[in-house]
Amino acid sequence: MRQLSTIAGLRDFTRDAPRPLGLVPTMGALHAGHLALVAAARAECASVVATIFVNPTQFGPAEDLARYPRPLAEDLAALEAAGVAAAFVPSVEEMFPAGAATTIHMDGPALPLEGEARPGHFDGVATVVAKLLLEVGPDRAYFGQKDGQQLAVVRRLAADLDMPVTIVAVPTVREADGLAVSSRNAYLSAEQREAAPVLYRALAATRDRFRAGAQARAELEAGCRALLAQQPLFDAVDYVAAVDPDTMEPWAGAGPAMLAAAVRMGDVRLIDNVLME
Repeated sequence: MRQLSTIAGLRDFTRDAPRPLGLVPTMGALHAGHLALVAAARAECASVVATIFVNPTQFGPAEDLARYPRPLAEDLAALEAAGVAAAFVPSVEEMFPAGAATTIHMDGPALPLEGEARPGHFDGVATVVAKLLLEVGPDRAYFGQKDGQQLAVVRRLAADLDMPVTIVAVPTVREADGLAVSSRNAYLSAEQREAAPVLYRALAATRDRFRAGAQARAELEAGCRALLAQQPLFDAVDYVAAVDPDTMEPWAGAGPAMLAAAVRMGDVRLIDNVLME
């Protein structure tokens, strides 16, 4: 596996890389969810580039960028073992050199839910994803369904900017008790970790009600919120929303729906979603 740190070196590598070329963008601290993205890319592409970049532009002023884990040696070893052809690990200065003055502003699917909870977050995501897509030039790029709103934002970004790339969704990877695999899980205390799977259980139970015929959006949302309220370690429920998975607008009662929720446990914020169709 090649380790690359400059955009020029990355472009030299991808120019001659076998096609189709897959891209797996990450912020490192790799877990089974990231490796599922790599496995999906490896199954469909002749070569795969993974990126490790902790993007400062998607962190809000109250979010601790310095706290984000950076186990680079372990991450590189995991990517090499998974068969990645090259890992792009740029510095902040390489990605955002002095004088950089361009950002992407997202409306549409970026506005509700996480967009309300984390103002500016998706502008930072869109800017860095656009840069990576332009720098790598992949045929396919892989994102997890666990971050369902981010997936919708990236698809909108690629479509609006006429980027010649297919955005591929990979199903959420879960622990045995249903908790979605996430870097944030490492911040949970033992007691919080035991309680955290209630988030998925509430979503899954609501999905079961949907499939059984209960398809009134307000009722589904209220029922899911009531299930979450039964867990006393959830200090707050930021939102529960049944939305169109492409637009993030409230589900209109026909077609596929995504039920998304976010809860807070101390200083840890967990998000999850399930598709209902």
